Amino acid sequence: MTEQVRNASRPGPDLSILETRVYRGANVWSYDKAIHLVVDLGSLEDFPTSALPGFTEHLLQMLPGLREHSCSRGRRGGFVERLTEGTWLGHVTEHVALALQQVVGHDVRRGKTRQVKGVPGRYNIVYGYVDEQVGLAAARLAVRLVNHLVEADPELDWDSELEAFILRAERTAFGPSTQAIIDEAVSRDVPWIRLNQHSLVQLGQGVHQKRIRATMTSATSAIAVDVASDKDLTTRLLGAAGLPVPKQESVRTVEQAVAVAKRIGFPVVIKPLDGNHGRGVCLDLQDEDEVRTAFPIAEGESRGGRVIVESYITGRDYRCLIIDGRLAAVAERVPAHVVGDGRSSIEELVELTNADPRRGVGHEKVLTRIKVDAAAVALLADQGFGLDDVPPAGEMVKLTLTGNMSTGGISIDRTFEAHPENVEIAEEAARIVGLDIAGIDFICPDITEPVRETGGAICEVNAAPGFRMHTHPTIGDPQFISKPVVDMLFPPGAASRIPIVAVTGTNGKTTTARMISHIFKGMGRKVGMTSTDGVVIDERLVIRSDASGPKSARMVLQNPRVDFAVFEVARGGILREGLGYERNDVAVVLNVQPDHLGLRGIDTVEQLADVKAVLVEAVPRDGHAVLNADDPLVRNMRRRCSGQVVWISMAEPGSEVRDMIDQHCRRGGKALVLEPSERGEMIVVKHGRREMQLAWTHLLPSTFSGRARMNVQNALAAAGAAFAAGAPLHDIRQGLRTFSTNYYLSPGRLNEVEVNGRNVIVDYCHNAPGMRMLGDFVDRVGESLESTSDLTKPSRIGVVSTAGDRRDADMRELGAVAAQHFDVVVVREDVALRGRQRGETAALVAEGVRQSMADGARCKQLEVITEEIAAVRHAMSRANAGDLVVLCVDKHPAVMQELETWSQQAQAGSGTAAGGDPDFSPAPAPA
Repeated sequence: MTEQVRNASRPGPDLSILETRVYRGANVWSYDKAIHLVVDLGSLEDFPTSALPGFTEHLLQMLPGLREHSCSRGRRGGFVERLTEGTWLGHVTEHVALALQQVVGHDVRRGKTRQVKGVPGRYNIVYGYVDEQVGLAAARLAVRLVNHLVEADPELDWDSELEAFILRAERTAFGPSTQAIIDEAVSRDVPWIRLNQHSLVQLGQGVHQKRIRATMTSATSAIAVDVASDKDLTTRLLGAAGLPVPKQESVRTVEQAVAVAKRIGFPVVIKPLDGNHGRGVCLDLQDEDEVRTAFPIAEGESRGGRVIVESYITGRDYRCLIIDGRLAAVAERVPAHVVGDGRSSIEELVELTNADPRRGVGHEKVLTRIKVDAAAVALLADQGFGLDDVPPAGEMVKLTLTGNMSTGGISIDRTFEAHPENVEIAEEAARIVGLDIAGIDFICPDITEPVRETGGAICEVNAAPGFRMHTHPTIGDPQFISKPVVDMLFPPGAASRIPIVAVTGTNGKTTTARMISHIFKGMGRKVGMTSTDGVVIDERLVIRSDASGPKSARMVLQNPRVDFAVFEVARGGILREGLGYERNDVAVVLNVQPDHLGLRGIDTVEQLADVKAVLVEAVPRDGHAVLNADDPLVRNMRRRCSGQVVWISMAEPGSEVRDMIDQHCRRGGKALVLEPSERGEMIVVKHGRREMQLAWTHLLPSTFSGRARMNVQNALAAAGAAFAAGAPLHDIRQGLRTFSTNYYLSPGRLNEVEVNGRNVIVDYCHNAPGMRMLGDFVDRVGESLESTSDLTKPSRIGVVSTAGDRRDADMRELGAVAAQHFDVVVVREDVALRGRQRGETAALVAEGVRQSMADGARCKQLEVITEEIAAVRHAMSRANAGDLVVLCVDKHPAVMQELETWSQQAQAGSGTAAGGDPDFSPAPAPA
């Protein structure tokens, strides 16, 4: 946006959305899911609401609900005060998006608007949502409305736009039955995941999950549903059990229907064999002609073409809801009707009835609008009326014969009036059919009297019965029937969540996550783990990709085998979508180093720490945050934790950090520290005043006899997370003792391979902080290398690279650090260039190497070979027996395969794998 436009003398409709993000879990802006907009006000930056005549009045006229918004004032009408005083239109857009969602019944009130630092007129708008698509549509409509109020848009018809928005929300909303169950689950802290755009929902996580679709559950028998759908079979089964049912037969032709009706005796009912919601049901047929007329109506609603003819039972229509074998509610269903007032026609009475705000289309509201169709007109004629006739005052005129809510009927709660014998019959009917949730339809004169005495009968058993008539009766008290449903799925005391351990940090995330997973796998848990290498379910790699984001976490939580989850959480996923889950029981933060800066608005290491602190903020009161006390930025995260903090530290006793930890433990806190002694370093668990020895660091395979200091820190973090998650110390100890960095347990992370006398280390190191830790390891290992020649010392050869989306300075720094630890540095590039030109990244890394060499660094030789396998071959051909070769890889499977090829060729006597100086023996050509 140019300064000329920004300084315009009059406002224009310049508000625009530059960027949209949907956070599906905790994020840097909010503890809960939210939508994030980046908007540009353009010329409107100079025009707050107080400078726009008529803006506030028109806005409140279009969205009266804004009068209820408290905003920062904390009281009703606070936002109106802000509008009157003058507030910027980014803030207005936030409240309009919230108000639009409230119009469709979504209870969302969270929002904030903040200016983008250093960019005039640009704002971050963050607000909550219930349905993602509705929330996004609200943002688009809010921007259009604000611009329209600044300068009228002739193409914007507000009433039609608002109606279209409401209809869109209704299409994606859950039905009343599904929503009632979800609301009850949420009130009990049972997590849920929507599995499709309809009503299929997962309640619970992992091994504890249950699924519902409307009022069908994971426990609903498919055979029982088929039985209930076959009305002829249902009636025969119930009749065989001695339950009162009408006489009936199934037919395929109209002549068969007439014959059966004569045999049963008039009046009769004709209905589809496998219909639902009362569609196609024709009642009180008195003669053959009415049967012939009704047959095609019922046949049109039958999926299989079969039609039921049954005796007509007179009386009232009652629905008995049975959940888990017990009666939960009873409702009397009254067919759609109008009551005359002596003045209005039937058509006018229908319009007045449909004007009830409780009535909507289909299942969108608690009542359904009455539809006047050909069947309704015919029924009116039978009663002696037409649509234009005015019925006498007080006379009830039926518009349908069935009492289904979906055809416009109303309900009256009769739960506590049902006779015990009728209750027993309804419960027995559900057991016979085999449904865990069943709707038993009774036709009888009075539900308070035994149906066997009054002549009533069960006319139908329904699978997936609607809850609407019970939760929102037109007359009577609502019944909270979702409670027994959730009780059935999750009995009191039953678990619905699996433990979640989330690991983040600049370096060490993957190894730490693998260590934690290994510990709990040894305890017999079915662990689901996500990492940059993929998704692992019970030690089986099911997806090979970078799976450190929120989608992979949800995939693990949906797996029915998983009873423990370990998530590697990267910065990118948090910024893109949030965590993707509600909370983690244990959050592990290893370190915060200057990496990935300059991406997605994260320009400083402090901002990066704020991103990683999202995990700590997602810890509940009964959870733990495992924090590295040696890192000041991580140490400061303790203030954001609602649960307990478990410190880990490699600091020496007597240091400032250790003093802080000792004070923490004296107050009953927990920590894991290193205690040095003549025999080595011992990992010690401190809990209050107790100290428990865990393991010697030099005896843990992953630490290379204590020389891999980064894995000493990772082991501390893994042990701290396992301790916080409730693992016994002997299981933690056994897990650390059996975890090694071999390729099968930790692919691509400090894998040690011996190739024809050369010591090869394969690692993922890709940034300067990681290179410092790797360099420290190289220095420690290099000191112990034994020369195979009296003339030369063992050389250290490193193949290094970094990702193309790092800053130029970060790339140079990586090269500079590598030059301090290796005699020979080979610079390569990743396959994915991330916006760079081929050779650009390698040139920047090489520049850093040269600068460091000029300053007297260890490196004496620099090579640039951009292709990874070619660089590996070059490094291996340069190395002699006894040398140390460190390969910082991108595609570790291909590199390991290449190393295996070298070993096999040497065993076969091939000259390709022979050592030598590439100055005299040219390197192999790139693959």
